[in-house]
Amino acid sequence: MKIDYKRELSALYRPAAQKIVEVDVPEMSFLMVDGQGSPGASESFAEAIEALFSVAYTLKFMVKNETHGIDYVVMPLEGLWWANDMSAFVQGDRDNWKWTLLIMQPDIVSEGLVEKAISRVRKKKAPAGLARVRFERFKEGKAAQCLHVGSFADEGPAVEALHEFISASGRQLSGKHHEIYLSDFRRTSPEKLGTVIRQPFSERT
Repeated sequence: MKIDYKRELSALYRPAAQKIVEVDVPEMSFLMVDGQGSPGASESFAEAIEALFSVAYTLKFMVKNETHGIDYVVMPLEGLWWANDMSAFVQGDRDNWKWTLLIMQPDIVSEGLVEKAISRVRKKKAPAGLARVRFERFKEGKAAQCLHVGSFADEGPAVEALHEFISASGRQLSGKHHEIYLSDFRRTSPEKLGTVIRQPFSERT
C-alpha cells in the first residue's frame, strides 16, 4: 500500500479552504535549494524544481525497491519566501525576493541515502541545479495557515487575513512566508491552483 503523507499529516497539508487555523509544525526532513529572483523569470528557479523532483523521485524508488520496501507518494513542492528589505517583498519587487524551495522527506530517508540518490541522478542526467540540493532538518513551530484556491496573483487578501489573525490574537509574525503548492503550477490553470499559505508567529514581546 502506498503511503500518502499529505493524508498522514492532513492538519499541515490539507487545510479547509478559506479557513484560518493554527498549527504547530514539528521538525521534519527536507530536500532544499536556495535562490533569489522572480520565480517567473528566474532560470535558477526552474532548475531548482527539476533538481529537487529528480532527487525526490530517485529516493522514492530507492526506498521502495532497494532499502525499506515501502512505497510513498512524493510530497508537493514548498517555498519559503523573504527579502533582506521586507518592503521589497510586500511591494512585489520580485527581483529582490529570496527563496528556499523544499520537498518534505519521510523519516526513513537518511542523509546517506540522499547522497546516494544525488550521485545516481548526477550519473543519469545531471540537472543544472543538482549541486545546490541539500538535505536538512527544519522546524517551523507555531503558525497560522489557510488554503488559497486561485492564482498566485490573488493571494494578497489571504496573506493579509493571516497577518491580521496573528495580530488580533496578540502574537507577532516570525519566520518566513511559507507556501505549499498542492497543484503543479506548470500544468494547472491559475484559477484551479491550490496553495497552502502559512505564516509562523511568536508571542509578542
